Amino acid sequence: MTKKATLLDVVLAEADEVVSLEGNAYFPPEAVRWDHLVESDHTTVCPWKGQASYFDAVIDGETYRNVGWTYRTPSERATAITGHVAFWGKVEVKSG
Repeated sequence: MTKKATLLDVVLAEADEVVSLEGNAYFPPEAVRWDHLVESDHTTVCPWKGQASYFDAVIDGETYRNVGWTYRTPSERATAITGHVAFWGKVEVKSG
């Protein structure tokens, strides 16, 4: 079943297959609509996945800070999500 990540009715990512981890859907990089995302300077560290880099979404001139994140070089235990993008905050992730 297809999963979509949307913000204000704008599709940020859409894929038939995502990696589900800790309640988040990680979209493969080819499923992400990069024209709406800009790299943020924000990072966090997960004790078992490693360092996450974040993205802002820009829609109609408005910036929505840190709504997506990726693990470019995750730990060995999280290699399934390498380069995949997950979303949160105002972004809705739905099946359908």
